[in-house]
Amino acid sequence: MKSIFALLICFFFTSIQSQTYRFTYQLKYKMDSTEAGYEKLNMLLDISPGEVKFYGQNLLATDSLNKRFGTNNSHTDMSGQIVKRKINTFDNTNFIAIKEGYYSFKTADKLTWIISDETKKVENYTLQKASTRFGGRNWTAWFCKDILFSEGPYKFRGLPGLIFELWDSGENFIYHLVKSQKLTGIYSTDNFVESNFGNRAIPIDEKQKVKLIKDFYNDPFAFERNNFNKSNTNLKININGTEIHTVDELNSQTKNMQQVIRKYNNPIEIDKAIHFKE
Repeated sequence: MKSIFALLICFFFTSIQSQTYRFTYQLKYKMDSTEAGYEKLNMLLDISPGEVKFYGQNLLATDSLNKRFGTNNSHTDMSGQIVKRKINTFDNTNFIAIKEGYYSFKTADKLTWIISDETKKVENYTLQKASTRFGGRNWTAWFCKDILFSEGPYKFRGLPGLIFELWDSGENFIYHLVKSQKLTGIYSTDNFVESNFGNRAIPIDEKQKVKLIKDFYNDPFAFERNNFNKSNTNLKININGTEIHTVDELNSQTKNMQQVIRKYNNPIEIDKAIHFKE
């Protein structure tokens, strides 16, 4: 965290104007709440004069490689935590990939915090404890008053200082601040947040989002099925490394995919989880 301390010093001498402050959080999360193991991702919080953005580091890495080598690779962030908002607001624009499509929808996510008198030392920092309820989960945060950003990972903001640590009571999602950077200028995420490597986000509402996800669950290989129906010749389709020759084989793959979707159904906002029929 030494780089965070350096940023703290710089903060008092450098205006945020025309700068992007980037904070890296390690996220440990459970795709299936019944499992003991965690998936791990690095997530980035970008704070600029007008906007705050939160997204997976792998998106930035893919975009950087494309620019460096002139490639056209893409990456799909499966964290379900790509958001942006105007600074000092709780009004978020959410981004989500569903099958081949990329979509955005707006939510108002006001948080009410209870700030405790409890503090602890982490290296050179004094952190203070706070709690809130959001997305059907109870959350504990530790924030630092000395870093004057009222922000944190995902939609968690509104405390009088930057959030360093955050987790829910079931420890399904655990965030730790691990790095900070001060970037020159406003860092553009147009290639991988507002669009997904060429696919501009299509604005929808939450009701439409739920319908798209349910449609995908009901027939996750609808495109492949349509090709079968159109073809008058022997057709081979590759799905996850398996060659599919018949509609019956495609139906079997569909059931397998539906089972995976039902199993890994532990979104951060659990109160918005979609309940799928077997």
